[in-house]
Amino acid sequence: MSSVEIANMGSRVTRLIRNFNVENRAHREISKTKPKTAPRHPSSSGFPQEDIAATSISEEVQQRNDPLLSMLKDVYVESKDPVSQAEAVPVVKKVEQKMQRRALKYSIPGDPYGFCDVTDVPKGRLSLVEALTALNNHKRLPKTWTPEKLAQEYSLDPKDAKALTDFFFPFDVKIIPPKTEETKQIKDS
Repeated sequence: MSSVEIANMGSRVTRLIRNFNVENRAHREISKTKPKTAPRHPSSSGFPQEDIAATSISEEVQQRNDPLLSMLKDVYVESKDPVSQAEAVPVVKKVEQKMQRRALKYSIPGDPYGFCDVTDVPKGRLSLVEALTALNNHKRLPKTWTPEKLAQEYSLDPKDAKALTDFFFPFDVKIIPPKTEETKQIKDS
């Protein structure tokens, strides 16, 4: 037997069990006596004075109050939507962004990941390759590649360049020697 035939047999069995005596079960449920609802009482506290106060308040709310209606008719509200600043600003920003771009300093040789079409980035931004290069330069020669020089070289804000050098580090491999000489070590080849 194939797995399809076994699945068909399983679905037939479950259908038989599900549909077994459906009509009798339905009639039995319908013919059951329904539970009666609890009787409604005037209030939960049982004091008739509160019932009278509650009914008088509800009647007062339902009545029309002509003086209030006439005052409401005198009210006139005029509303105008303000000119949204979000519509005007992006046009200016787009023009500024197009003008304030710089060419890439470093890029990946060849086209390994489809980044060849990126030729420039907005000022104040770095590509991934540029960021790694800048961090590596700062790590190797921190006195030469200061945050101020990185900011000038890559058109960054000095605060951003300082944060970049403080909080991000390029990948570094550290080999920790074993404490005992019995442990096997990988030798440099």
